[in-house]
Amino acid sequence: MLRSDFGTVTVLNATPRLRNTAQLYGIVTQESAQRLQLVELLSPHHPSETRFRLEAQTALAFKAMADSAAKDGIALAICSAYRPFDRQLAIWNAKASGKRAVLDINEQPVDISPLSDDELVDLILLWSALPGASRHHWGTDIDVFDAKQIEVKSLRLVEAEYTDSGPCARLHQWLLQHAKNFGFYFPFQRGKSAVSAEPWHISYFPVSQTLLPQFEVQALAQVIQHSDMLLKEAVLARLPTLVAEYVHRIAKP
Repeated sequence: MLRSDFGTVTVLNATPRLRNTAQLYGIVTQESAQRLQLVELLSPHHPSETRFRLEAQTALAFKAMADSAAKDGIALAICSAYRPFDRQLAIWNAKASGKRAVLDINEQPVDISPLSDDELVDLILLWSALPGASRHHWGTDIDVFDAKQIEVKSLRLVEAEYTDSGPCARLHQWLLQHAKNFGFYFPFQRGKSAVSAEPWHISYFPVSQTLLPQFEVQALAQVIQHSDMLLKEAVLARLPTLVAEYVHRIAKP
């Protein structure tokens, strides 16, 4: 059991649901999955009670980092943490069906009607992971923002919010300088990852580095095959290549 009261954020005991989730997606071996545990963070930076699930070590490291950021006047807050398969599937299908905007490399909306299935798959993957292949499934990766500078309901998660005079620019600069001291880094960086640069997405390296090499393409193929994922056939036809490009090609700390 893990239970600690940290004041501004409370880490609560939670059922280690990640064990079954990880095995289902083929992300880690059974032995490693048995050692993983999800806990919950109760964030004070949201208008209503909001709990985020994280891998246990990640949660403790994040709390320590948030406390340090607070001393520098930054309200390091979470807008997305552990994300189940169904949630990632909903995001994917909304983009594949045109119900949710699909952005190009410059974060501009694209008319998807003339695109082939392969072209649409590649475009979606610039900003969204395949269901079952998202790092958010692991509980080690978090999307963050500065709650003192912008409300979560106004957040769009675009680079302009984290650069120049954007509301989270100071947060991003703080993370570039200090995140490594707490074990976090940016896996998606311009020119270093197939996924577009995401200055809001941080990963807890001590745990995530052990999970990535264990990713099993065939297990993912089975999950996708039995789902109602749109563009399924186009994805399955290229799955080993897509996994190599969009799962394994990431920036290093």
